Amino acid sequence: MYKQEKIKPYGGNSEKSKLVETMFDNIAPTYDKLNHHLSWDIDKRWRRKAIEQLIPYNPQKILDIATGTGDFAILAAKMLNPIHLIGADLSEGMMNIGRGKVEKEGLSNIISFQKEDCLNLTFSDNSFDAVTAAFGIRNFQSLDKGLLEIFRVLKPGGHLSIVELTTPISFPIKQLFHIYSNSILPLYGRIISKDKSAYEYLNKTIEAFPQGEEMMHIFKKAGFNKTSFNRLTFGICTMYLAEK
Repeated sequence: MYKQEKIKPYGGNSEKSKLVETMFDNIAPTYDKLNHHLSWDIDKRWRRKAIEQLIPYNPQKILDIATGTGDFAILAAKMLNPIHLIGADLSEGMMNIGRGKVEKEGLSNIISFQKEDCLNLTFSDNSFDAVTAAFGIRNFQSLDKGLLEIFRVLKPGGHLSIVELTTPISFPIKQLFHIYSNSILPLYGRIISKDKSAYEYLNKTIEAFPQGEEMMHIFKKAGFNKTSFNRLTFGICTMYLAEK
């Protein structure tokens, strides 16, 4: 078990996946505003770079895991022009906001949303050309099981593109980020979302989540062969690419 898997949003004895679902339903109305403000809108650039990784492979059927409010799915649809893209998430509250965005963008013929447990996906083996995930896999109840499921539904030669928040490794960014993430981030998150636990939980999972070289080993354990990563914005975010 990885460290972040032991961290739950609201404590108690309930399964982590149920608590994560409740948390995202609670913060859904303010999630986008907080995401963009807390990253100074840099998160938009991170998503774009993660999607650019897939352009050479021209994926036509895409699964966006932990799709949330659909920002990554919408950008992927615009940049990659797939035939079909499914956004999957535990939280209907988040996806309902995503459905509104997709309709506004005129992408309802390409993007659909589906409630899914990422550890037990309902899709058949070898279903997707690419799987994407932005800022979501660290919330998996079991990272290993989630990656095995992603590997299962990917077609041979398919690609997994992930962008995830990480902790910087170099002085003084590491120290400055620690101060920001342990004081400003949870305080601002609590004020805007009115949820005291949510942004404390999200911050703790960033610090606990495996990153860089360790993630390369975790991907390979799940069956992926070609793997790579790039740290972005001084290591505040890391972009991963893995091939089945």
